[in-house]
Amino acid sequence: MRNPELTRLRILEKSSVLFNLQGYKATSLSEICKASKLTKGAIYKHFKDKSELESEALLFMSSKMVTEVADKISSAKGAQKKLYAVIKYFARYHTDPPFEGGCPLMNASIEADDSNPELKLIVQKVMDGMHLNLCHVISNGIKHKQIKKNTDIKGLASIIISSLEGAVMMLKMMDSDHHLKATTKYLKSEIKRIMI
Repeated sequence: MRNPELTRLRILEKSSVLFNLQGYKATSLSEICKASKLTKGAIYKHFKDKSELESEALLFMSSKMVTEVADKISSAKGAQKKLYAVIKYFARYHTDPPFEGGCPLMNASIEADDSNPELKLIVQKVMDGMHLNLCHVISNGIKHKQIKKNTDIKGLASIIISSLEGAVMMLKMMDSDHHLKATTKYLKSEIKRIMI
């Protein structure tokens, strides 16, 4: 990797942590400079403004998250284990979170709801992609006679994603993994119920 690419990566890594912990609006460029040990000029050499840096940082975190989940899915054998792999990925947020500060999609979606359309669009695209991947796993499970034919593919994918994201939010807010454990247990039982 060339030096400019390493510098850009360092800026993304340091700003991602700050954005995910403190929020996009609350994080100042001065804090990013301090964390990355770079000047504002050096940061603006790689990003035209803070808004672009925010979007790129969210894409950076989301890409890492999606890749990790996709790897877990592809290395698991059969529909049930593939769906369990997704649940296991989110269940580890209590002991080994992939990102300091919680789920970057959830954090960005809360902050960007009405005030930052660029971040909201990124979250929508990533969530749509996650939903599509889960739908693909479920429909392949039906195709290979591992999952019951009458399973609501889109509905199940929605329930898995929203339940896990909600459980991670409860983990962060309640400082307890009780809700995350209950959610993962319930989802596993629902998945087991639709298996052939």
